[in-house]
Amino acid sequence: MDQSTKLTLDQEFSLRLFADQVQHMSREQAQEILIEQNTLMMVRETMYLELLKHEWKLDLDFDSL
Repeated sequence: MDQSTKLTLDQEFSLRLFADQVQHMSREQAQEILIEQNTLMMVRETMYLELLKHEWKLDLDFDSL
């Protein structure tokens, strides 16, 4: 993993806490968490894409110019 994608110490700690919590979950609970996490990642990606489109002015309606 290169330097730009390396987790911070806080993130590593948070990941460890999450991993410990998952160890105590049932299979069904862990599956629900995975589905929720995946949904949140997709929402975040959509938000980033919308922000970039807005920042790069790719969302302009050229008919109104």
